[in-house]
Amino acid sequence: MFTSPGSIAFSFGSLSVHWYGIIIGLGIVCCYTYISYEKKRRKLSVDPIDSMAFWLILSGIIGALLYFVLFNPDYFYAFPLEIFAIWKGGLAIHGALIGGSMAFLIFILRNKLSFLLYADIIMPGVLLAQAIGRWGNFFNNEAYGSPTTLPWKLFIPSQFRRPELINFEYYHPTFLYESLWNLAGFAILLIIAHKLHKKPEGTVLFSYLIWYSFGRFFIEGLRLDSLYFGQVRAAQFVSVMLFLAGIFGLIIIYNKNKLGKNRT
Repeated sequence: MFTSPGSIAFSFGSLSVHWYGIIIGLGIVCCYTYISYEKKRRKLSVDPIDSMAFWLILSGIIGALLYFVLFNPDYFYAFPLEIFAIWKGGLAIHGALIGGSMAFLIFILRNKLSFLLYADIIMPGVLLAQAIGRWGNFFNNEAYGSPTTLPWKLFIPSQFRRPELINFEYYHPTFLYESLWNLAGFAILLIIAHKLHKKPEGTVLFSYLIWYSFGRFFIEGLRLDSLYFGQVRAAQFVSVMLFLAGIFGLIIIYNKNKLGKNRT
């Protein structure tokens, strides 16, 4: 059984430091550490990653905020300053991926670099950061699933429960499911990146899209706080699109690679 100790890690007078911010910061540091290791391992002659890191992080955070705000316009219209209260949550991972990808694409195009090569370097670190970042939901008592009696159930205090489920104390720890899924995916991407030789550029990127989207689709089905496109869960819809993009991406790059070998 899991029980959150609360959202505040420690305080200095009236200033409180929240676990959510610590966890997100730790995820970013681990992501950057992995990417730094990977760029050294590959012995890149061109190293723009340090230059783009700040903009990728900033764009990812802005994208995550805007994505969440777009699905909750009435609330944020009434409480606009809550947009910046990121320690309370409200960072949508698909929004972060969209924002970060836009900044990444702009940087790659301006510097005339290989999009697939640098995406392959970055994506395992991104998945590691996602695995760590999910624990921020645990401390905030958010992003939990439907009621359950399983041994690994998560206790949710009454003030964080949905009104119609106020009498249910224990829920699926979907944050844990996704964190473990992402850690497994990180290990798989490492194997692909380090052990799979003669792979075309983009293999790691498209494998990320397939792995993460497949797991997120099913985990999202358990969550009680999903954002919706009409009657469709937004995260599930986006997951299907990204999953298909990953499949088609792998088909294209491997067919192109095979065609190139046949020509030689």
